Amino acid sequence: MNNENNTHQQSLSTQSHGAKNKIKSLLKKLTEGLYEREQIMSIALLGAISGQNTFLYGPPGTAKSLISRRLASAFKEPIYFEHLMNRFSSPEDVFGPVSIKALKEDSYIRKIEGYLPTANFAFLDEIWKSSPAILNSLLTLINEHKFKNGNQSIDVPLKSLIAASNEVPLENQGLDALYDRFILRLPVLPITEEKNFNNLLNSKPTPEKPTNIKDNITISYQELENWQQQIYNVELSTDTLMIIKIIKNELAERFEELKAYVSDRRWQRAAILLKASAFCNGRNKTNHSDVILLKHCLWTSPENRQIISDIVMKAIEDNGFISNINLSDLDNEKESLDREINNELYHNEDVYDVMTLPDGKEYFKVNARFESRYYGPHVNILHIPYTTFKTKEKKHPVDINGNELKQYTCQFDGQGTCTILYKDRDYNNILFKPTVLCHKGDKKKDINTRLISSLKQSIIKIRKNLNEVLTEIKEKNNNYKLNLESHFVTNEETDVAIKGIIEQTQQIKIRIKDCERLESLCK
Repeated sequence: MNNENNTHQQSLSTQSHGAKNKIKSLLKKLTEGLYEREQIMSIALLGAISGQNTFLYGPPGTAKSLISRRLASAFKEPIYFEHLMNRFSSPEDVFGPVSIKALKEDSYIRKIEGYLPTANFAFLDEIWKSSPAILNSLLTLINEHKFKNGNQSIDVPLKSLIAASNEVPLENQGLDALYDRFILRLPVLPITEEKNFNNLLNSKPTPEKPTNIKDNITISYQELENWQQQIYNVELSTDTLMIIKIIKNELAERFEELKAYVSDRRWQRAAILLKASAFCNGRNKTNHSDVILLKHCLWTSPENRQIISDIVMKAIEDNGFISNINLSDLDNEKESLDREINNELYHNEDVYDVMTLPDGKEYFKVNARFESRYYGPHVNILHIPYTTFKTKEKKHPVDINGNELKQYTCQFDGQGTCTILYKDRDYNNILFKPTVLCHKGDKKKDINTRLISSLKQSIIKIRKNLNEVLTEIKEKNNNYKLNLESHFVTNEETDVAIKGIIEQTQQIKIRIKDCERLESLCK
């Protein structure tokens, strides 16, 4: 069984590396003369390879149809169909005219050659302007890859459909199911960088097909079928599944705000896209760079597109690597030990010199000496209630038996100093400041050594586990940036994942330092 798995993995690895090299050569040709469209072209190609449909969102004149034509030329002998939709478009324009000959024989059959039902690749511009009759037939064609022609159901060879519009379908128009079939949704905006715009002005009109594209780098349909079978065998990594979980939960929590419904079908198709990305980059397992593509799959409207993109990128940055050791459990255990160490071994507040009287309450004992210019000193032993220490409440002290001595009044100032007044005004007031026996943070005396040892060993164990996590992350991170390189995402996007991993490493180092602090407290 292991030998079969190894053979299978070797086959997957061989084919994926072959795909990686071919796609690199293809994209170089497909993007010639395209300015600020390179990533759109590459992602649309990925969509076609994985069997997904693409929606290009943007104003007229931004090369949407050119992208579609170029995409078709990436495959050997493509049968391509294209149509600009409007409210007057009829099913005949898209699916072919009705056969007059067949109609005379009482059969309603369309002549589909050269129309969408026989195409491998298609482009429908201004798709949402189509009539309901076209859109309903289109949904069945895309969903089932079948077209009903008369009393026959024909298998449709369509590999990928690209649709375009400068708007998204309006709510309550019955278009949600069709819109949901476009797994990739890519904004195509006017050129923004001045250098690229000037190059566009100075260049010849961009040809619809790449020049000098060699037959050996185009993708055959047999090759495409083999790739698609291998794509299903690519593994979704633990990191990928965790990031998806984070994104899915946040979209659910913010549904009322974002109104972004993501169907189970869309999640499944998006997962296939991520697997295809890994395969086309020469890997048999997904990583952080593949998950970046979700930001092109989950938005539903121009209003929530950027927010959802931010949610995806933040989830990738915050996730880092998933470890075999649960960091959350370690954090909880460390915090619990921190509290126990401080409670059991150290004073949490200042300890004062107090005594307990027969009433069971604690008091400050004061050897009070009041001075008078006329009568000499007045001396008495007073006991001030401990409960008044942090208040400004006026109280009478008590004698050793707990009886109130009403001739005296004591009042703390809230800062730890008490003013004691004697009712005879010939005597001055005196100030009393309680004696601190142990300051807050001082180590307690006579602590059970077995307790100290037990606490220290628990901290050492946590530190050991954290060091294991750190080692694991460092090992994963070796050459990881190279593994993040992708035909379909930018370096700036992959840098977000790297930033998250660096931050994760720093946070673990901080945790280890904190464990060392706790160990030092257990000496």
